[in-house]
Amino acid sequence: MTQEELDALMAGGFKDDDVATMEEEPIADEAECNTTTPKIDESELPPRATENNKIVNQLDSVTKDSEIKATEIFDRLDGINEYLANIDSDSTKIRDVLNSNIELFEKLSSNYESIEIFKKLHENNKEAIKYLDDGVNQSQMSSDEILMIMDTMQFQDIHRQKIERVINVMRSLLKYMNTLFGSEIEDGSRTSSAKYIEGDTDTMELVTNEDIEAMLNSFSK
Repeated sequence: MTQEELDALMAGGFKDDDVATMEEEPIADEAECNTTTPKIDESELPPRATENNKIVNQLDSVTKDSEIKATEIFDRLDGINEYLANIDSDSTKIRDVLNSNIELFEKLSSNYESIEIFKKLHENNKEAIKYLDDGVNQSQMSSDEILMIMDTMQFQDIHRQKIERVINVMRSLLKYMNTLFGSEIEDGSRTSSAKYIEGDTDTMELVTNEDIEAMLNSFSK
């Protein structure tokens, strides 16, 4: 039974003979009648939008924080390089003193061979020069490593630029979608959506075939 036939019946537009010969709508299969809307697992839904999970907001926070931390790292590495440069400068002065001592104790040990302390101090200063040279070499190697770290840190800036590019694309898409779905009609002036539409099967308040048959039987009595 169609909606038009039901409306005509309620308006008294059909006779009893017409009702008797009226074709009934085919009843859907039992499997189709029992079909219900599948329940949605809330765990599979994306989280609600908050200040803590807004995509662009989080990406902006990442780029900002990474830039700040990278700047701090560069500043600290520069400070270490300055310390190493001071070590190299001071080592030159220490080397000059040790060389003077070596020259002095070499003369004293030659002139006073019986005094063992001069020979010992001469050897100690020569050994100190070796330790000093090793320390200077390690300092220079450390400075080279720091320069390599700074060079590697440049990739962080490249990654930041890539993230910013993604942000710009996302913002452009958002503006495009807003323009695409935009309208001059305000939402408040729109008519409300129909609560029930013919063909809906996900509500118990719709008129079923059994309801229609019961209605016809009541009219025939």
